[in-house]
Amino acid sequence: MESFGTRLRRAVTQRGPLCVGIDPHAALLDRWGLPDDVAGLERFAHTVVDALADRVAVLKPQSAFFERFGSRGVAVLESTIRQSRAAGALVLLDVKRGDIGSTMAAYADAYLNPASPLSADAITVSPYLGVGSLQPAFDLAATHGAGVFVLALTSNPEGPGVQHAVAADGRTVAQTIIDEISQVNAGADPLGSVGLVVGATIGETGHDLSKVNGPLLAPGLGAQGATPADLRAVFGASVRNVLPSYSREVLGAGPSVADLRAAAARATAECRAALG
Repeated sequence: MESFGTRLRRAVTQRGPLCVGIDPHAALLDRWGLPDDVAGLERFAHTVVDALADRVAVLKPQSAFFERFGSRGVAVLESTIRQSRAAGALVLLDVKRGDIGSTMAAYADAYLNPASPLSADAITVSPYLGVGSLQPAFDLAATHGAGVFVLALTSNPEGPGVQHAVAADGRTVAQTIIDEISQVNAGADPLGSVGLVVGATIGETGHDLSKVNGPLLAPGLGAQGATPADLRAVFGASVRNVLPSYSREVLGAGPSVADLRAAAARATAECRAALG
């Protein structure tokens, strides 16, 4: 079984370094001329899949925007995941789960077990109950060739109060997370399957990402203010492992399939040029 890191490296090589979020919030549905209901959700999600799933490396549905419609919205999410993967895109499900013991194991089973209708190629998780609490997700991901992206340095203004706090050994909380994930990925080739989420808008923070040996998801490009040129300042020598993530900058081009494809192609070209 191929690891997620291997599959991601190949997808980025073949399709370019781009992750596109699928974030059907009410304002974007309205911008597309769609109703804020399950029918609008389904039309939106399936249009994005039809436009992009056969050409971008990764699609990243934000689970909350589907969950807000209840079971029918979750059914649309299941369909979106299934159709995206069938078209060749890797699916990173943005759920940011984090818990302990059997509950974390259940979350992992829901999203990383191929028998589940919500099974994705990778998920996002929160480490703030301790990185060790995420072990059930790491274990199941390894079993099934899936990936896990751990929040580390986020771009929201509330983040630094926790993430930059200094522990007893002098490291920041974020650096302890980075270092623990580096150990998980040690020796993986060509790339580990446990990644980090590091916002593209945060600038130079003084954190050391050089030993992570895993994918670095960089949200915040486009409408949130970051540009591909910012990536080298944030990631330095680790820039080769960066997966730039766009959402509104690409999705705002819809509902035209041709315009969505053109926006994604521009973003891919800009990221290729910036990352080298």
